[in-house]
Amino acid sequence: MSETPKPSVSYNDSLKMVHNPDGSVTRLTLFPITSASPNPDQYTTHTSPFLSKDITINTQKNIWVRVFLPRQALENNATTSKLPLIVYFHGGGFITCSANTSVFHDLCAGMATDLSAVVVSLEYRLAPEYRLPAAYDDAEEALHWIKSTDEPWVMKYADTSCCFLMGSSAGGNMAYFAGVRVAGAVEEFKPLRIKGLIMHHPFFGGMKRSGSEVRSENDTILSLSATDLMWELALPEGADRDHEYSNPMVEKGAEQCEKIGRLGWKVLVTGCEGDLLLDRQKEWVEMAKKKGVAI
Repeated sequence: MSETPKPSVSYNDSLKMVHNPDGSVTRLTLFPITSASPNPDQYTTHTSPFLSKDITINTQKNIWVRVFLPRQALENNATTSKLPLIVYFHGGGFITCSANTSVFHDLCAGMATDLSAVVVSLEYRLAPEYRLPAAYDDAEEALHWIKSTDEPWVMKYADTSCCFLMGSSAGGNMAYFAGVRVAGAVEEFKPLRIKGLIMHHPFFGGMKRSGSEVRSENDTILSLSATDLMWELALPEGADRDHEYSNPMVEKGAEQCEKIGRLGWKVLVTGCEGDLLLDRQKEWVEMAKKKGVAI
């Protein structure tokens, strides 16, 4: 398909944001948020099968994590072995949302409860105030924190040798690029050991339009012009959507994928019909298979 020029769109109309003269944005959409609930006595076991608490890992950057722990781990700590660890990255096109956004809080709480896992959800820096690779840097810092922290909920209950990186949308993109960084320096992250990646509707892009992008160009939930603007705000200054952060199918991005293939990690990619990103996700899967990744 032919390349389509970058559209001229309004920050406010497309993303409900006001573009400020200093390059920052004022986010007008206020997503529902949920507070952490770290006190075991705050709720009954019946109404709250999990606990959660927020822990700052870098005060200067305002990076923190929300840790989710199944209540059962506390009640049976003498007999229960350590639990698998899921490190989760929230969605929002790299420019919105938070680890405390209710939809992502609820997802992580459900995983902790239903899968009997410790879930660590990262609050990372957002673009355009902090363009990529800032979010990837924050993910890497969080993984270093996990491997060495004395935080009891991680140290006592999480099996860091059985860790999965997971993310939704932009977070799915982050799970991949965080994985690429770990794959290139496995010894540096020990005893943390990644077993696989879970990429939930990962956010990828490119200059040449895909079929699903054309079919869903005017999607009422997230239009194509809005995704273009997200990439414009998130990518390094001067980069277009064929930068490897957006389009990991380009030559440099494909070379990075080989690192994951050599380690034998399992990778799960989910998508759905009607999502304008679907064909990008399929393209990534086909590329990854060719690079030896276990899909």
